[in-house]
Amino acid sequence: MPSKSQPAPSAAKPSDTISRHLGQRLKQLRAERGWSLEILAANSGVSRSMLSQIEREQANPTLAVTLRIAQAFGMSIGELVEVPGASSSVAVMRKEDKAFHYHSDDHCHIRTLSPLNLEKDVEFYEIRLHTGGALRSAPHFQGTREFLTVSQGIVRVESAGDFELLHAGDSASYRADVAHAIINAGATEAVLYLVDIYR
Repeated sequence: MPSKSQPAPSAAKPSDTISRHLGQRLKQLRAERGWSLEILAANSGVSRSMLSQIEREQANPTLAVTLRIAQAFGMSIGELVEVPGASSSVAVMRKEDKAFHYHSDDHCHIRTLSPLNLEKDVEFYEIRLHTGGALRSAPHFQGTREFLTVSQGIVRVESAGDFELLHAGDSASYRADVAHAIINAGATEAVLYLVDIYR
């Protein structure tokens, strides 16, 4: 661990990561095909010296150079420069990521649990209602429904003039294209999970 007087090592830049990966990738692809640098140079139109510098991570090739190398291997640029792990099939929303803290005030805290690009398709929220707190909503789009599960506390759900009391472990679904509300009806904080589905 560095002392306070020593600067911490800086994180690698994305361009450095791609450059390092590209150099390793060229070596791997050449080995798989049994190509020398001269053969790759002839097939790509990129000089042997430039290819050597790329493999030794001493050069950042231009887009045009990268395209010629990719075409020599019969690949797209994306296939050539793709860094394993840089693009994951698992989307993660970190608890501390402020982008997902949808709303917070003295009575209610709402955190988005679904990817932001799914907004107005399906939305998933964690809601914390302080004692006496309520979440009152105007009608959403026609056909919208909400699905609610209570994790902690007691809440009153209101929709279209009807209401139900829900305790920890209870779930409910109801119309959200009319005025609706979720109210903390207990003496402690209520924690619930809410899904909005739009049609």
